[in-house]
Amino acid sequence: MSVELIIDRLGAQGDGIAETPAGPLFVPFTLPGERVRAEVARDEKHADCVAVLDPSPERVAPICRHFGACGGCSLQHLESRSYLAWKRGLVAHALASRGLDVPVEPVRPVPLESRRRATFSLERRGNDAVLGYRRARSHDTIEIDVCPILSAAIVTALPALKKLLAPLLGGRREARVTVTETEHGLDVVMEGARPPETALAKLAGAAGAQGIARITAGDESVMLTPPAVRFGRAEVRPPPGAFLQASPAAEAEMVALVREGVRKAKRVGDLFCGLGTFSFALAENASVDAYENNVEALAALSDAARHTPKLKPMRVHRRDLFRDPLGWQELKPFDAVVFDPPRAGAAAQAEQLAKSNVNRLVAVSCNPGTLARDLRILVDGGYEITRVTPVDQFLFSSHVEVVAHLKR
Repeated sequence: MSVELIIDRLGAQGDGIAETPAGPLFVPFTLPGERVRAEVARDEKHADCVAVLDPSPERVAPICRHFGACGGCSLQHLESRSYLAWKRGLVAHALASRGLDVPVEPVRPVPLESRRRATFSLERRGNDAVLGYRRARSHDTIEIDVCPILSAAIVTALPALKKLLAPLLGGRREARVTVTETEHGLDVVMEGARPPETALAKLAGAAGAQGIARITAGDESVMLTPPAVRFGRAEVRPPPGAFLQASPAAEAEMVALVREGVRKAKRVGDLFCGLGTFSFALAENASVDAYENNVEALAALSDAARHTPKLKPMRVHRRDLFRDPLGWQELKPFDAVVFDPPRAGAAAQAEQLAKSNVNRLVAVSCNPGTLARDLRILVDGGYEITRVTPVDQFLFSSHVEVVAHLKR
């Protein structure tokens, strides 16, 4: 069914929302104030924009020719100031929903071509293969030959990667491919494929010529050069598929905010530390206890710490902080605590922190909703939120990174 709509506002996922007698209708790639013609989907909750009849003055030309078809970006059509204000609003709204009336700083942007990590779909198409992103609102894959948010090293390698990885599909129709740019080349992880025996080893020469440091498929890896990432003066060798902040530029902003948040603390707990994104920066001035449940990540962090001179003492602890959070008594030695959990947040750990006497806390999160929940727990325990800073690590998407400072 084709209808004319007036878009009232942007939703939390970046879709335009039109209020209708039947309820809100979500229309991707539209902006507030626009009059559009749209085709309503069967669920009567979503619609595809067929034509923009009266465009918003905030509408701009997208910078990528795949925009609208590719499901990776939702807001390239919104001018920069309004886009950043919308992202700031996501954080402010999440906090307000938990009764937290605190100022939110302007969003700190990051440049184009700054993303060092991306996940693609590799899909068999007859005798050929397609390497790219999922089509918007679809399970199909569209070929990607440009991507303005990705590092040039990854974009340049995409045609060669498709040619190299297609034989590894074996009998599978598709696989998930994660590519990370490291100091010594690209680190490639292929999931969901069953490569023929010895197929991976046969690619070694060709992979090295394309600037690939390591390829991992299933349980097998071929390493040509040990991939490494830098955290300050430390060089860490990540295991295949290890979590990294998506953008080094965003990471630098977050590290600076974390260091500002702990002030002159002499002993810091770094919870959910991963590979040590914040641990190594903190260890320049304070002794650090780093907690993480992933054995391989901790081994990489420990090895880098041993080989990085002039750091303050770093102690590494394996611990599942979801099931076994640090208790309030265990937190007594720390002047400051930094915690950067996955999207699910850290409610159990926040409850223990709320009972503690730690002077300063820094919360880092990629999910404003669970962050607001955890901050509510801490405020109810007597902490004061002194600063909330969003960082636009995930360009043109509905995701935003946030760093919050708290004190007793």
